[in-house]
Amino acid sequence: MDAKGAHERRLVMVVEDDPAMREVLRIRLGQWGFNTCSAASAAEAPPVCEGQNPDVVICDVALTDGSGLDLLPDLRGTPPHRPVVMITAHGTIDTAVEALKRGAVDFLTKPLDHRKLKAVLDEAMAEADQRGSLRQLEAKLAGGHGLGPLVGGSPAMRELFRTIEILAGSDASALITGESGTGKELVARAIHDMSGRASRAYVVVNAAAIPEGLMESELFGHEKGAFTGAVSAHEGCFELADRGTLFLDEIAEMPLALQPKFLRTLENGKVRRLGGNHEVTFDVRVLAATNRAPEDAVRDGILRADLYYRLNVFTVVLPPLREREEDIPLLSQHFIVQFNRKHGASVEGVRQDTLRLLMAYPWPGNVRELRNVLERAVILAKDGWVETVHLPPYVRSGAGQVGQRLTAGLTMAEAEKLLLLDTLRASGNNKAEAARRLGVDVKTIRNKLKTYGMDGAG
Repeated sequence: MDAKGAHERRLVMVVEDDPAMREVLRIRLGQWGFNTCSAASAAEAPPVCEGQNPDVVICDVALTDGSGLDLLPDLRGTPPHRPVVMITAHGTIDTAVEALKRGAVDFLTKPLDHRKLKAVLDEAMAEADQRGSLRQLEAKLAGGHGLGPLVGGSPAMRELFRTIEILAGSDASALITGESGTGKELVARAIHDMSGRASRAYVVVNAAAIPEGLMESELFGHEKGAFTGAVSAHEGCFELADRGTLFLDEIAEMPLALQPKFLRTLENGKVRRLGGNHEVTFDVRVLAATNRAPEDAVRDGILRADLYYRLNVFTVVLPPLREREEDIPLLSQHFIVQFNRKHGASVEGVRQDTLRLLMAYPWPGNVRELRNVLERAVILAKDGWVETVHLPPYVRSGAGQVGQRLTAGLTMAEAEKLLLLDTLRASGNNKAEAARRLGVDVKTIRNKLKTYGMDGAG
């Protein structure tokens, strides 16, 4: 693409009191493919700038009726700021420093080096393009490219939003599936918040996080003295969630021996506390989630088929982030806004070259991993833009793209082992980091290494 095509409809404003210099700049800018407007004085500049809304401003420092430096706030406008290039025939280091301190993108001395000016303008236009893209993202976020805490505009996410809206209008059970970090709990919360139960309790139970010996008490409650340590009565989750929603995360991790009692409780709508003599009736909408393929969990004997069928009235499948990479710019800006508030930062957005790296990375930890990477980036950047240097080394280098040596002919067990070892290598043999990248817990990593006879590694 030639220069004119590259800068079609781009408007550069020239603030210069020398008519000859204005004309020289007008001709040169036209040759480069820019449209121009101009102001001949400090008094004339602000109204022209406001009326014409240029993409970039070139402004002389010394004007007959004032200083170009004093015009910078008006010329730059409100955030996101317009790039302003200052020029002068009498440049000093102090003046240049002051111009840059007040927000000018560059400071050039006359006679102008036109190659330098062209390079500065190209960079300024790239900045303007970046901010234009940022405004589009912000407009999408404000305009409903999301549902509750869920963000996305890809076809997969639009279909997910439609499914959530349908589910919110019913009381049916639903099984939410997807890889770790895809947002299964966010989906459950959105269904609850949009349902007729929104004003009632929303109770979360993570079956993988509760010790097996405590799971029954957590679900069904207990009376005082029901077992050693039961010093007072305790309401179970079914009672706590009465007339609301109970979300069971990692349902496939529920102890197998407990699943029949759980199913009976669901079917009967009644619960009896451990050590209790009477049943309590409840009205609970149950949502469950798993990062396993539920059919595989049933086949492997860790999830009862009858419980699976009871929960699986509706299935909600969350796509992994790598299958909706077009949502990464939108998600990134969404998280930057969140973390600016959380950390008192003022980061504008993600640079285009950095965004390309984010979109190329496979995100084994899905949206949760992207969120963590961007929180780190906002803390490091503090203001301005998220640059490549603010990303973790494994995202910058693509080292997170493990499994590149996987080839046809490997067994599933061999492929799993290779993937795990490559991930450990890429994470510096840090088991916690490897677990995060693979979307599993550290215990799973340790168990796998023990299976491979490598439990002492690292």
